[in-house]
Amino acid sequence: MARGIEHATRAHRPLVRLLDVESAPLTARPLYADGDPGPIVGALAQVPEVLRVTLPFIGTVLGPSSIPPRTKEVVVLRTSAVLACRYCVDAHTPVARDAGLTVGEVAALRTSPVGEVAEVFTDPFEQALLGWVDAVAAGGPGAVPDGPAEALAAVVDDHALVELTLLVGATMMLNRFCTALRLPTSPETITRLAQEGWS
Repeated sequence: MARGIEHATRAHRPLVRLLDVESAPLTARPLYADGDPGPIVGALAQVPEVLRVTLPFIGTVLGPSSIPPRTKEVVVLRTSAVLACRYCVDAHTPVARDAGLTVGEVAALRTSPVGEVAEVFTDPFEQALLGWVDAVAAGGPGAVPDGPAEALAAVVDDHALVELTLLVGATMMLNRFCTALRLPTSPETITRLAQEGWS
């Protein structure tokens, strides 16, 4: 992979203050009802009108749909690794394991060079999906190459292609948000990563 994920950056301070329940605007406080909602909400609470529309969007794109959880985690973890988003890679490594990915699959998604991750995945759909994710996330500006587009379009319906592409794009948005603001990995996630040998 062209960019490495620097796990030492976990100790960096966030660029913005992450609001707790006492400092959050009244309209954001219901999100704190079950405890700390995490760094993304803590940052977004700075702008409650953006928080109100962003969380439902993220919840819809990343939440339950016709795309299985395993497939969504392949997309999110791989996109996050390609964009070197330490926060999202850390957060989604345990989620990917919980969604049924093996340790070897998670390791490949996290570390394989662009274009090579599909070697660990033998399912033709997942190989086509990973080619698409790498092409969209690492391709830079302009058109996505025809090969990955045609390979995925040959194995999924249009609605799945739309949803999977939106998932890559939404993850890229979150990757840049979390990386730019230097959001810290939660202590719970750090503990889980250490327990599974990912630290």
